[in-house]
Amino acid sequence: VQLVESGGGLVQPGGSLRLSCATSGFTFSSYAMSWVRQAPGKGLEWVSSINSGGGITSYADSVKGRFTFSRDNAKNTVYLQMNSLKPEDTAVYYCAAVRTFKVAVAAEYEYDYWGQGTQVTVSS
Repeated sequence: VQLVESGGGLVQPGGSLRLSCATSGFTFSSYAMSWVRQAPGKGLEWVSSINSGGGITSYADSVKGRFTFSRDNAKNTVYLQMNSLKPEDTAVYYCAAVRTFKVAVAAEYEYDYWGQGTQVTVSS
């Protein structure tokens, strides 16, 4: 099983980034997916979740209206479009897979599969 995040980097406040998480080794279309982040010196924070079919999404209040979570089941990939980025969005972003759609769950042990993370830095 592999979950490989990409698309992170350095961006100025107000800018945008699009994260991707390419997966393999499991039946992607049967799993809900989540994004979880960890800011420097802080604990894990749930960001967003999407159900297996892609028709249901949920967002943390801190990113609602700025981030959009989507998936392409033909490509076994999920995406996180991040707009209007703020310095407080600086974190390592992880994608995670789980059989049952979960909201506001950040702990790694709650997920079946977990990626290696991609760094997002928002700074001028």
